[in-house]
Amino acid sequence: MIMLISGLLTLALVGVLGGIWALWTYQGPGPATKDGGVHVVMLRRGAGLNEIASALEKAGAVRSAPVFLAAAQITGAARELKAGEYEFPNKAPMSTVLDYVRKGRVVRHQVTIPEGWTSEMVVEALMKESALTGDVATPAEGTILPETYDYERGEERAAVLQRMMDDRDRLLAALWDKRKSGLPIRTPEEAVTLASIVEKETGVASERPRVAAVFMNRLNQGIRLQSDPTIIYGLNGGRPLGRGIRRSELDAPNPYNTYQIDGLPPGPIANPGRASLAAVLDPPDTTELFFVADGTGGHVFASTLEEHNANVARWRIVEQQKAAAKAAKGN
Repeated sequence: MIMLISGLLTLALVGVLGGIWALWTYQGPGPATKDGGVHVVMLRRGAGLNEIASALEKAGAVRSAPVFLAAAQITGAARELKAGEYEFPNKAPMSTVLDYVRKGRVVRHQVTIPEGWTSEMVVEALMKESALTGDVATPAEGTILPETYDYERGEERAAVLQRMMDDRDRLLAALWDKRKSGLPIRTPEEAVTLASIVEKETGVASERPRVAAVFMNRLNQGIRLQSDPTIIYGLNGGRPLGRGIRRSELDAPNPYNTYQIDGLPPGPIANPGRASLAAVLDPPDTTELFFVADGTGGHVFASTLEEHNANVARWRIVEQQKAAAKAAKGN
């Protein structure tokens, strides 16, 4: 009898100690990383609870797969665990790890698409993102909204690109519905084309509305746009030319050469951002018809050809001074 009681007490003690150990394993500090950083774990789609628990233990994120499995079942999280790439803090308690996986707090990667990139450049950037998968075809020019986009490891490139295109469609629809009356553009597609020209003409955000107004005024008066970036797009698809435009290129037939054609070119020359789209659909009322670089990264605007010619003359002096300074520095 004494031996039986002793055995039961021993079992009870073992059970209590086991419970204390399991509770400490669940709520106490988790395993440390070798470098004090984070535990990186990839949980594949379709993985069951046993596989998830084993993967977490193998990666060093939890001390015990069985305890994690039991905790997931007891807390009701077992059917809510989400796949993806996770980064767990150094010594994170198992309770924290379980909360991360239950809520799907996966690592969010980012890809940034600058305003004015061509669609071909966007696809090249997506193909360089090693965390993405799959191939993707180059969409039509101007169909992407330049922004910073989040994505998960293993996501399809086509899915990320589709989000970029959907965002552009939603923004364009909203801006088009609120567009200024009397604009010389008939369709949302024409608005994108003009916005892409505005985008490539200036990198100064505050200038975009004035540049848009200049082009609107020229369209209204039947004056050719005479935009250098359109020529470059017709020559090489919008890549940096690396030199000035030649006179022969200004005079050559080219469907995108707005020195030679009336109105808008046949399509966008880049993917314009929010500000350029907004500027085109709600430009300020001005009389300006010309602009030229001012030597500081911005432009000088003019309403008459006489004013513009004076501005061009000043710009040529600036160019000459810069060339002389460069030559002097080289010597």
